[in-house]
Amino acid sequence: MEFLDNLPALYLLAINIAAFSAFGADKRRARREAWRIPEKTLFLLSLLGGSAGALLGMRVFHHKTRKWYFRFGIPLLLFLQIAALCCFTAFSAGLFTLFPA
Repeated sequence: MEFLDNLPALYLLAINIAAFSAFGADKRRARREAWRIPEKTLFLLSLLGGSAGALLGMRVFHHKTRKWYFRFGIPLLLFLQIAALCCFTAFSAGLFTLFPA
């Protein structure tokens, strides 16, 4: 049962590592003029919960930082995901209720 309790955290760790790695791999491929990872894929990884890893990858690898939709979109996704996580945590802890008794 303890493994299932940690499943959301393990998912977030895995998706963020995948996003970070994808930004690094795409930067490496860009330098070598090889086949690139589609921008849709990079955004999808961010949308699926990997926005922290994507933002870190953007900063570490200096990749996709000139494109406005990455420069503003990835931090916005991160903000929204943190807000959703805070709301979920508050609701599950009983701090807020949608339908008061």
